[in-house]
Amino acid sequence: MQFEGTEKYVTTGELRLAVNAAINLQRPLLIKGEPGTGKTMLAEEVSEGLGLRLIQWHIKSTTKAHQGLYEYDAVSRLRDSQLGDDRVHDIKNYIKKGKLWEAFESEDQVVLLIDEIDKADIEFPNDLLQELDKMEFYVYETQETIKAVKRPIVIITSNNEKELPDAFLRRCFFHYIDFPDKATMQRIVEVHFPGIKQSLVKEAMEVFFDVRKVPGLKKKPSTSELIDWLKLLLADEIPEDVLRNRDSKSAIPPLYGALVKNEQDVHLLERLAFMNRRES
Repeated sequence: MQFEGTEKYVTTGELRLAVNAAINLQRPLLIKGEPGTGKTMLAEEVSEGLGLRLIQWHIKSTTKAHQGLYEYDAVSRLRDSQLGDDRVHDIKNYIKKGKLWEAFESEDQVVLLIDEIDKADIEFPNDLLQELDKMEFYVYETQETIKAVKRPIVIITSNNEKELPDAFLRRCFFHYIDFPDKATMQRIVEVHFPGIKQSLVKEAMEVFFDVRKVPGLKKKPSTSELIDWLKLLLADEIPEDVLRNRDSKSAIPPLYGALVKNEQDVHLLERLAFMNRRES
């Protein structure tokens, strides 16, 4: 089983090698990279490319590891016992299966995405070591062991908000998605906008990469923000001359709200534009 990419997702050779290495080693693939570089989308495209079902577990700051296994609703069982409900005699009626349980019991191999694992508590990754390593876990309430029928392909994403434990990292195959260079970015744009006018793309890319180079920028615009910006440029029929006839390092680009996402960066670009006008 080899992942070769899909028509909708531009991959580098290194990324394809990483995906296939993780599959062959039967280890979770840990993906890091700037927000907006397609980490979550990778799992979706691996699922499509290999023809496998995708199970997604999106992590929040309040998520606990056991929720990925199962949750026992003791409160509902107590309430039902007080009401004389017959369901109370079978404890399985009060166990909610988590995403790992769903992946483990699948008759067919699936792709399991654990998205943004660094959002959770620092102990979260360690609490899943045994389950991801052995591909099994024990349900104390029913006294049964749940084992993976077919080992899922596990893809874990992180935005580097916090460091992950060494014991967890040792069990993963790691890949960092570098920010696309201009040639790769042009291929990505072509996928989203087939047949787009290349002169417009050229000017837009110059503006985009110049904004990313501005020193002191708090949040650099990402791939997804470039796509949004191009969509607006096309919708508003912004001529490429507007992009070309500007100072490439200072002026604020048109429809900048698609690229710049906080007031500090807007003020920074405004100051640079003002200083440039004064010097002129």
